[in-house]
Amino acid sequence: MGGEIVAHIKQQIKRNKTNEKRRLTNASFKSSVKTAIKAVESAVAAKDKEKALLTLSFAHKKLDKGLAKGVFHKNFVARHKSGLANLVNTL
Repeated sequence: MGGEIVAHIKQQIKRNKTNEKRRLTNASFKSSVKTAIKAVESAVAAKDKEKALLTLSFAHKKLDKGLAKGVFHKNFVARHKSGLANLVNTL
């Protein structure tokens, strides 16, 4: 007990490999999106409108890319884009 279940079927072994690759890629991508969002938030906190607008466009680009790749749900992307835009508009 407590061990990893290993597939015996060839196709499932292949799927497990690709699933693991995708999981790592998605985790890395999600981390970069979180970093981009934090950059916008820190620019707003510093009251630097120019930097905030620059980082906002980069964050929007990252979120859209995640949507296209299927990493994020459309509502997740819409919610974050809207929230960040509202945050930058407070400056």
